[in-house]
Amino acid sequence: METKTLHPKQILSLLWIFLTLNYIFCDIFTLMYSEELKMILTGKMGEVTITQLFLLIFAFIMEIPILMLVLSRILKYKINRILNIIFGVLLTLVQAGSLFADSNTMHYIFFSIIEISVSIFIVIFAWKWKEPQNIKLRKK
Repeated sequence: METKTLHPKQILSLLWIFLTLNYIFCDIFTLMYSEELKMILTGKMGEVTITQLFLLIFAFIMEIPILMLVLSRILKYKINRILNIIFGVLLTLVQAGSLFADSNTMHYIFFSIIEISVSIFIVIFAWKWKEPQNIKLRKK
């Protein structure tokens, strides 16, 4: 049996990649659903008007997981742990808050459950990460 060792930095980076891909695919699926696409083309999503400022704010928010997949690999332990906790909590709150919109599609709820679960897991994993160490995974 072969054992592969992963550093917590690698695990966190992989989790941020997984989270980012879920955000992207949720948006792609939304564009494939004609009712949602019609709303987007009118410049409104439910009660929210899609403005340049709205898009800029969400561009910053969506840059967080992309940035964290790199920073998780290169930052030192203390700041790495702190940023993973802060940004994990922030993205959990943003995604959970989005579920209170007037209507959500089934695929949006599905992806949101995954995204919230992963961001919570990132927070818990970073919280429990007490010192630099490697985690051994056994290959069968």
